[in-house]
Amino acid sequence: MLRTHFVSELNPALEGKEIVLAGWIHNLRDLGGKKFILLRDKSGIGQVVVDKSSPSFEITKELSQETAVQVRGFVKADKRAPNGVEVSCQELKILSKAKAPLPLDVADKVKADIEVRLKERLLDLRRLEMQAMIRVQSTAVRTFRETLYRNGFFEVFTPKIIATGTEGGAQLFPVIYFGKEAFLAQSPQLYKELLAGAVERVFEVAPAWRAEESDTPYHLAEFVSMDVEMAFADYNDVMNVVEEVIANVLDNIAKYHEADLAILNHKLPSITRPIKRVTYREAIEILQSQGLQIKFGDDISTPESRILNKVLGQDLYFITDWPADARPFYTRRKERDPEVSESFDLVYRWLELVSGSSRNYTREVLEKELRSRGLNPANFEFFLKWFDYGIPPHAGFGMGLQRFMLMLTGLQNVKEVSLFPRDKKRLIP
Repeated sequence: MLRTHFVSELNPALEGKEIVLAGWIHNLRDLGGKKFILLRDKSGIGQVVVDKSSPSFEITKELSQETAVQVRGFVKADKRAPNGVEVSCQELKILSKAKAPLPLDVADKVKADIEVRLKERLLDLRRLEMQAMIRVQSTAVRTFRETLYRNGFFEVFTPKIIATGTEGGAQLFPVIYFGKEAFLAQSPQLYKELLAGAVERVFEVAPAWRAEESDTPYHLAEFVSMDVEMAFADYNDVMNVVEEVIANVLDNIAKYHEADLAILNHKLPSITRPIKRVTYREAIEILQSQGLQIKFGDDISTPESRILNKVLGQDLYFITDWPADARPFYTRRKERDPEVSESFDLVYRWLELVSGSSRNYTREVLEKELRSRGLNPANFEFFLKWFDYGIPPHAGFGMGLQRFMLMLTGLQNVKEVSLFPRDKKRLIP
C-alpha cells in the first residue's frame, strides 16, 4: 500500500497509530540528530521527523526538494507541527528522485516571473498558490454543473471541428479535415441553439479557440467556455440563471475553500441579488457625464469600464441592451427599439465575464441579419435549415472560465489560471 492517509487527515486523535504517507519533499531541515521533512501531497503539507536512530536516517542524505517519497511511521501529537501532529518516521523510500537545483523554487522563497513559471509549468503547478487555484477551479466548475442540473438542464457535447465560423471568418484557426478546410470551434453557439430546439435546456463546459492577436492578461488562443442555452426564454431569464450560478459558486468557494483563499490572499467579492442592471445607453450617459468623448455605437472597453465601476460602486453589474449592429447575427433586436438588442454583458469591476442574449428564431430574420453583416446565408445552411421546423424562442450565454477564475482567486492573468496556456507565442508545454 503506497498510502493509508493524506496529510490533511492527520490529527492528534491518531496518536500512536502507524500510517503510510506519500508525496513530495517540499522542504528539508537538518538539525544534526534529527531531520525535519515537510511532506506535500494534494491535501496540504505535513511534518515528518527522521531521528538519527532510524534505519532511514542515511537515506535522508539523498533527498532533494520535489523528490517523491513514501513514509511509514507513527503519528505523534505536537502543537508546533502542522495540524498539531507530526509523523515519526520508521521507514523512508525514495520513489522518484528530483534533479537539483530546481529551475523554479516550488517553496516560493525565490519568486519567479510569469514567463519562467510557464516555462517550468509542472513545477509551478506544485506551488501552494497554484494548488489552491486548482482546487477553487474544480469547485467552481462543479457548482456550475450542479446549479444547471438542478434547473433541468442537460449537459451536451458539441463538435469542435466545424465547417464555418460562428460569427464569420474572424479569429479562426483553420485545420485540414480529410483534404478539406475546416476550423476549430470559436464557441458551441450554433449547435447549442439547435440542441435547445430539441431538448430545451442545455449546457456545455469545453475548450474553444480564437486566433487572438491580443497579448494581454485577459486573452488566450485556447480557453474553456461555459455555455448555456434555454428554449422558451429570453435574455431576462438567462440573466437570472447567471445570477444563480454566480451566487452559488461564491457560496461554495467561501464554504469549502477558506484555507485556499488564505493562501491566495484573496477576499471574494460580495454579491447582492438582483445584480445591478444598467442599459448600454445609461452607461454611455454616465461616461459622458464623466467627461469622456463617447457616443452611441462605441465600444465600452477596459478604460471606460474602470470609470463605470468607480461611478457605480459595484463589483458586479450587467450592461444590457447593446447596439444590435455590434452584436452577432443571431442576437435578437428589441421589438420596440430595433436599434438595440436583447443582450447583456456581466462585468466584474472592468472585466467582461459573461455575454448573452435572446436569439433570433425565424429563418427570415436570421438571413436578413447575416446579409446586413456581409455574410452569405448559403454558408450557414446547415444551421438555417432547421429553422423551418419549429425552433422556439430561446436565449443563452457564454462564460470564459479563466476570466471567471480571476474573480474567484484574485490572480491577475488568465495564463496563471490556465493549466497549460495557449497564446500567440506559446505552444508548449
